Amino acid sequence: MSQESSRARPDDAAITETLLRLVAERGADKTVCPSEVARALGGSHPDGWGPLMQPVRRAAVRLMKDGRVVILRKGRAVDPDDFRGIYRLSLPR
Repeated sequence: MSQESSRARPDDAAITETLLRLVAERGADKTVCPSEVARALGGSHPDGWGPLMQPVRRAAVRLMKDGRVVILRKGRAVDPDDFRGIYRLSLPR
């Protein structure tokens, strides 16, 4: 991704598409770190991907409520409306 394109903030559709693609590529019984999604969209510098962490989290919550991904904390599915800390994303089983 060029510097030019990394300046424009990805929209919700781009975040959702990237999250779903990365989880699908990783496959069943594997997980993706939300920062991987943010880095795929914002580049390797924290100034690019850091601001995307909350939008990625919101997309993950929406997708879990739709049954398309699972948010895991310490290997267990969380309540999408009430979780804190480090989490990972996976395909539903």
